[in-house]
Amino acid sequence: MSSASTIVPRRLHASLNGHKGPIHIATYAKGSAQYILTGGQDRTIKLWNKESGSIVKTYSGHGYEVLSISVSPDNAKFASSGGDRVAYVWDVASGETLRRYSGHLGRINVIQFNPDASVVASGSFDGTIKLWDIRSQSRNAIQTLDDARDSISSIQITSSEIITGSVDGYVRSYDLRKGKLTSDYLGHPVTHILPTKDSLSLLITTLNSTLRLFDRANGTLLNSYRGHKNESYRTSACFGYGEATVLCGDEDGRIWGWNLLEGDIIGINPPPKAHEKVITWLEHHPISEAEMVSASADGTAKIWRA
Repeated sequence: MSSASTIVPRRLHASLNGHKGPIHIATYAKGSAQYILTGGQDRTIKLWNKESGSIVKTYSGHGYEVLSISVSPDNAKFASSGGDRVAYVWDVASGETLRRYSGHLGRINVIQFNPDASVVASGSFDGTIKLWDIRSQSRNAIQTLDDARDSISSIQITSSEIITGSVDGYVRSYDLRKGKLTSDYLGHPVTHILPTKDSLSLLITTLNSTLRLFDRANGTLLNSYRGHKNESYRTSACFGYGEATVLCGDEDGRIWGWNLLEGDIIGINPPPKAHEKVITWLEHHPISEAEMVSASADGTAKIWRA
């Protein structure tokens, strides 16, 4: 028997059907995470009750597809971005937009709040990251980071650092206290980055069907995870419960799981199909031992439990 911490949740709990066309993002609310937000090709964002699988609210305002969502720590607001080059900040309860930020020259692939949700960062196809002060009445970016030479695919923000991934193959870390930039070349387009909770390691997804876990202090490769197919589309990887596993969806609609330390594939190889098309996003529940949500180009998001 596997311990609970190394189980990959594969029992379908609920299928979230309501979007028309591909779903690009599915993310849990914060705290006890009783709700899920999804964004799709149909230009809408939907709030779901994860127990019943029912739609609680639909947020409309985007003019093009929705590619990214970030929820504030208090669950009172969320930010979203997509093909219309505008970063939105929404009030969850009323469904109204609180802020709209323009300035990018291409679609905004990723949006991310800082830890206290006072600043939102947007990363674009135009190769720049813009920082916006939510508390200010100004609609101008407070800073633009333009070191990337290709599309920005992923952003992670801590209290003292901004970490970015780009299609140019680099992971860049901006130390906000020292004003220092550190760049690491991965050799393949970077589609997603995720630090461990202690920020000491970084899980990087690249378009060569490989996940890599690096020690951030010295750049040492701690482990690689392979078996999945990821050569053409953005997909995301995440850690399982207690960071004992690494999980990732792939272009064949399969969800893969590996033991973090050994790098071994968990369960049958290849795993069963979870979706009919590419899995665009995968996220483990922040506190539940065995639950995750997947989103796919097949137009569904699915909640999985052990």
